[in-house]
Amino acid sequence: MYIPKQFEIKDEKVIYEIIEKNSFATLFSQHKGHPYATHLPLILDNEKKYLYSHFAKPNKQWEDLAEQEVLAVFQGPHCYISSSWYETNKAVPTWNYVAVHVYGKVEIIDGKEMMDSLHQIVLKYEEPNSSYQLDDLDGRFLEGQAKGIVGFKINIEKIEGTAKLSQHHSAERLKLVISQLEKSTRENEQEIAAQMKTVLKKKTLKK
Repeated sequence: MYIPKQFEIKDEKVIYEIIEKNSFATLFSQHKGHPYATHLPLILDNEKKYLYSHFAKPNKQWEDLAEQEVLAVFQGPHCYISSSWYETNKAVPTWNYVAVHVYGKVEIIDGKEMMDSLHQIVLKYEEPNSSYQLDDLDGRFLEGQAKGIVGFKINIEKIEGTAKLSQHHSAERLKLVISQLEKSTRENEQEIAAQMKTVLKKKTLKK
């Protein structure tokens, strides 16, 4: 991924937080010589060595993943930045965004390891007071459903993170952009504004 130095996320803790918060990712690989992608949840293990998930068995992407390096893209908040918000018209619009790319090789899993990963996915996305738990399902029913999926894990080999938040602009310009973003009711704009405030705070402290 192309990452200008000022936008690179170096803090691993921040990168893992982005993965956890935006865990519905896009997994890219080569299938029969062509690019192929699947959108699916990817769950980070406690030791942060693997990403776990599963394919629907009819999805042919899993069939030729052995020894491939795959790419998982986690898209964080993003939004359009209008040049009309700046103090001058000698500027162009842009897009602010947060993203993490994870590279690694896939290993197909089954049995207890796959079932454990399914439990972790349900635990992550169900509400804390939800009455739905995989443990409550009939074992034969669950085993039957599991036959329709292919579990896998990605051995994490490299992680890249970027946060383009107008770091290369002045504090005054950041304030103008933040002010405009905070007028929006959209979640992406609100999240980018909040993260830009952190950039602004650091920039102000350096003065």
